[in-house]
Amino acid sequence: MNGRILRLVKSGPERLALDSGEIDAVLDPATRTAHLLPDAQRALMLGGAQPANSLLAALPRQDYRRMLADLEPVNLIYGEVLYEPGERVRSVYFPGDAHVSLLVVMDRSNALEVGLVGHEGMVGMSLALGVEDSEVRAVVQGSGTALRMKANSFREELARCAPLQREIYRYAYAKLAQARQTAACNRFHQVEARLARWLLMTRDRVRSDDFHLTHEFLADMLGVRRAGVTNAAVTLQRRKLIRYRRGNISILDRNGLAAAACSCYEILRNLAR
Repeated sequence: MNGRILRLVKSGPERLALDSGEIDAVLDPATRTAHLLPDAQRALMLGGAQPANSLLAALPRQDYRRMLADLEPVNLIYGEVLYEPGERVRSVYFPGDAHVSLLVVMDRSNALEVGLVGHEGMVGMSLALGVEDSEVRAVVQGSGTALRMKANSFREELARCAPLQREIYRYAYAKLAQARQTAACNRFHQVEARLARWLLMTRDRVRSDDFHLTHEFLADMLGVRRAGVTNAAVTLQRRKLIRYRRGNISILDRNGLAAAACSCYEILRNLAR
């Protein structure tokens, strides 16, 4: 069983209910995330429900059902590192309600976000392009569920499934275009507009106006110092567009935040569709 679930339920009646199979999920009060138990996740996958991940949902039903044997439900936790630069990509991930940030690491300490992956895509894209090592740090930005597939199984499925090839290559092109747009955005646009853009992108992936992000994480995403994040967040709060307290962010005015964001938001949003 998932070690994080066991740490959340250590003893007492809850642990007895967990061991007896009487519950299907455990709530983490720190992150406000519900973790489905493996049996519940597998039952949801096999129950005929539409896949939460858009890449998988776009596949013909028979192809998706064939892949199910190699897809493992997992819970991804905020701050968890899936790959470091230069590490072998041993599994790929198809996020459901989790989302993962892709960072270029400079000088072993500074990092800059070059991509964001949610329900629309896949983490581990280098494997589809024939590269076995990760060129970025992949870190979970938002806790949630995903489907994990071992590298060998993914390569085999990609080689035989033309619909999967089509969806993966389309997504690879979109990620390349997003990386170019993000690089230009980081160079030419002000921190406040970039923060508004990034919060909206996060909202689109978590499908909620409320999520958790720390100053440190936001600074890495935007490639600025924490003071820069603070100043930008204060400005957006004064305009009553967001509420930000102890890492908990609430978007109060989505349309107003979109007006405050740079034009890159709509460009990146269209690429993610």
